Amino acid sequence: MITLDTSGLYAYLNRRDASYPTATAILAAEPRPHLVPAAVLGELAYFIERRSTPAVLDRFLADLETQRFVLDCSDRDMPRIRQLVRRYADLELGLVDAAVIACAERNGGRVLTFDLRHFGVVAREGTITIVP
Repeated sequence: MITLDTSGLYAYLNRRDASYPTATAILAAEPRPHLVPAAVLGELAYFIERRSTPAVLDRFLADLETQRFVLDCSDRDMPRIRQLVRRYADLELGLVDAAVIACAERNGGRVLTFDLRHFGVVAREGTITIVP
């Protein structure tokens, strides 16, 4: 199972993104469902609305509706999210990335992201693995 960060999901949805071929190949090879932490939704919608078209947002919503992507993360993840935000305060990890990490840790640890600044630090500590 794979958990998607905003950067990985946006690359998959945006054919003009330089990482689109990589994200598409990875998700095609991965068994479904692909997990999307609920905290990613606002950030992703912001990027789509600012940088893409309504058709891209509609494609994503259709993928949620058909459960190609499944929303994950709940109140049971909050203690771990808080711990991660505090632990990586100097890195300014933030809510969204901490939620992705918490959800990934609970689901095998694999994360599709192109954000190596934040996720690379956490991956070196061994709780998650960045895909590719």
